[in-house]
Amino acid sequence: MQFDLEKSIPILERTPDILNQLLRNLPNDWVSHNEGPDTWSPFDVVGHLIHGENTDWIPRVKIILAYSDGKAFEPFDRFAQYELSKGKTLDSLLGEFQLLRKKNIQELKGLKLTDQDLLKTGRHPELGIITLKNLLAAWVVHDLGHINQITRVMARQYTHEVGVWTQYMKVLGKT
Repeated sequence: MQFDLEKSIPILERTPDILNQLLRNLPNDWVSHNEGPDTWSPFDVVGHLIHGENTDWIPRVKIILAYSDGKAFEPFDRFAQYELSKGKTLDSLLGEFQLLRKKNIQELKGLKLTDQDLLKTGRHPELGIITLKNLLAAWVVHDLGHINQITRVMARQYTHEVGVWTQYMKVLGKT
């Protein structure tokens, strides 16, 4: 599928609702466990998404549009959520994410991006030159990847409980 902003925005708009439906008001056991060392719980993922809303996607869009000469982005701290989410509840994070995403989608739509705009470039600190189209496509895939991650982490909490069905449960990594 070719990138199409009009087809991408609905995915970005739905992510907060999907996470709200999946995670809000769940017992802590479902949302606080991860897959082991150096992995994230659903709580951590939502904090990460919030940090991205504040410092990654729209700020980088603005850099590309303002400079369009491959200006380097600030490095993104992929682990900032640990500090930024301290003392917060998952429900408060879900609300914060929903508000930030709504604001960012409104801002994105207000830019009225053209095909020429999508070809403008920025410089990722690790990956090099990227286009605005690359950035926006990555935003969509990033959301979908984290939705997948959250459901996988949650499913794996019942790895031992499903008994003999483990062999048929791809999400558990057994098939």
